[in-house]
Amino acid sequence: MVSPRVPSKSMFFAELFIAFMFTRTPYINVPFNWLETYFHELSHGIATLLTGGSVSHIELFMNGAGLCYSQGGWPVMIGFSGYLGASIWGYLMFNLATWPAGIRTSFAALGGLVVLTIVFWGRDILTVAILIALAVLFFLPLKLSHSRILTSSLRIAALMVLLNALSSPMVLLGMPGAGDAAMLSQTTWIPAWVWVAAWLLVALVLLFSCWRKVYQAYGNSNYT
Repeated sequence: MVSPRVPSKSMFFAELFIAFMFTRTPYINVPFNWLETYFHELSHGIATLLTGGSVSHIELFMNGAGLCYSQGGWPVMIGFSGYLGASIWGYLMFNLATWPAGIRTSFAALGGLVVLTIVFWGRDILTVAILIALAVLFFLPLKLSHSRILTSSLRIAALMVLLNALSSPMVLLGMPGAGDAAMLSQTTWIPAWVWVAAWLLVALVLLFSCWRKVYQAYGNSNYT
């Protein structure tokens, strides 16, 4: 039996279209950029800790940009993890939004993760305010997990994270000497475009995996 939270094939493409339009709509796209940026900077932070470094704090800005202030660790893994992590988090969110048995626990865990980020890595008022807004997004399913509109909105948010993970690295191609790709190029002597291509490939594969989940759920059935 197909999970009621797995969208039909036509619904998936409708949600993907909405996600795409939102990412291209000025002002409306800013809060969703915060979500992708949070996952980006969080991934930098996690990679830093895993490779023996330390994180001072994370900073998020109104325009959707962000910074992770860290020391030590392995620069290559830390630099690569930002866009890679954003794609993985987006894919995880989509899967959690289609998993009835664990949606409440899963989103409570994600909300708790944001709260921990506030406690350990939130320093300025703006960053804390943005993180509180993101925590609310994850805690909503605890009360409204049976709302189809809510679960659809969560899937759309996940698809927006993946779409932003596709578009954000491409901006780096027009920023020679700046950004994660430039840092990785200087550290490894591998051209920046190779790193950008790797991030794009990961995001595309995970976006396709979201579609494959829907396709496998409904297969060749007439219910689209």
